[in-house]
Amino acid sequence: MTVDEGRLSETFAALANPTRRAILARLAGGAATVNELAEPFGITLPAISKHIKVLEQAGLVRRGQRAQYRPCALDAARLEEVSTWAEQYRPIWEARFDRMDEYLRQLRPQRKTGQR
Repeated sequence: MTVDEGRLSETFAALANPTRRAILARLAGGAATVNELAEPFGITLPAISKHIKVLEQAGLVRRGQRAQYRPCALDAARLEEVSTWAEQYRPIWEARFDRMDEYLRQLRPQRKTGQR
């Protein structure tokens, strides 16, 4: 899967804010209204709406239409793109963990010898 760099940058920019990440975490549990999303935050409804707008523009949230309110829902497709992008680095950090494990194994005998 090829990742669109512009979309990836937009997604990372949206994810850079802790309030927006918290909104996404809440939406991972199911759709919610703006009022429901605003509840745990000490910020105004217009501020929450701006955060939701950024998430919508990044393709992370979509709004439905039910009667007179528009619940927000998580759209995880962009998160899959982030995961795909990050996955290319897995061999690098796994190799580093392997090297760290080996180093720690080498330290263990030295500690036992040095402590006696």
